[in-house]
Amino acid sequence: MHNRHDRPTARADRPAAAARPVRLGPRAVAALALVSAIGVVAFCWPLLADADAAVTGHAQDAPWLFAALLPLLVGVVVATIADGGMDAKAVAMLGVLAAAGAALRPLGAGTAGLEPMFFLMVLSGRVLGPGFGFVLGSVTMFASALLTGGVGPWMPFQMLAMGWFTMGAGLLPGADRLRGRAELLMLAGYGCAAAFAYGTVMNLYGWTIVPGLASGVSFQAGAPVAENLVRFGAYVLATSLGWDLGRAVLTVVLTLAAGPTLLRALRRATRRAAFEARVTFEAAGTPAER
Repeated sequence: MHNRHDRPTARADRPAAAARPVRLGPRAVAALALVSAIGVVAFCWPLLADADAAVTGHAQDAPWLFAALLPLLVGVVVATIADGGMDAKAVAMLGVLAAAGAALRPLGAGTAGLEPMFFLMVLSGRVLGPGFGFVLGSVTMFASALLTGGVGPWMPFQMLAMGWFTMGAGLLPGADRLRGRAELLMLAGYGCAAAFAYGTVMNLYGWTIVPGLASGVSFQAGAPVAENLVRFGAYVLATSLGWDLGRAVLTVVLTLAAGPTLLRALRRATRRAAFEARVTFEAAGTPAER
């Protein structure tokens, strides 16, 4: 007669109370470094171009960048899975959060820079880690572009910028210790600064291809980098500071207002998903019972 304790019981090595982000292993770090390096080159190469270079063809980079970005994003996911930091539960959560972010974007896009999806990216990146955050930001921007009809040469650049935005939240310190008001203020401060940084990075893409600007702020191909950067600073102040301010203020307000509730919900979901938990089997009972 078999005892009911003969069946093996599963247990997770990690305590149930722990809410750990998706781990970033060496393969994922290498994949993120590669895609980020390509992104930096894609944004900045016109600054180093000669005067006779076709910098207006910068817009024509988009299909090539998009073609490189998609397999690299898949590579980040595959590398994270290979490193043991992502499983089917993490991929499912990625889909849910990307869909939620894509649904939030149309609520404010096109109105004084008010984009509520940014605060969700900050909180998600904080809880789920930098690697997950980079993929989430890129996929969310891609899905929202399809949803809003915002597909254009700017889309792969937006995907990269949003990936960096969300990844930065996952790199903030104190993920295991910092909680409560201090964490919330840190996230609000990061959201404010990163909202301006996102707008600045996207301006760097548009500034080199928009013709007819005033001579004091226009891009000058072949000019020294320092001189062009001064012109770029004037361009940002003259054209997009107000737009970026609206995005930053809304991100701060939503982070402070909804942050505690959403952080608890994300951490609860992460605990229940038990990312990285290795399941082992052992027979219960005494040797005589077995």
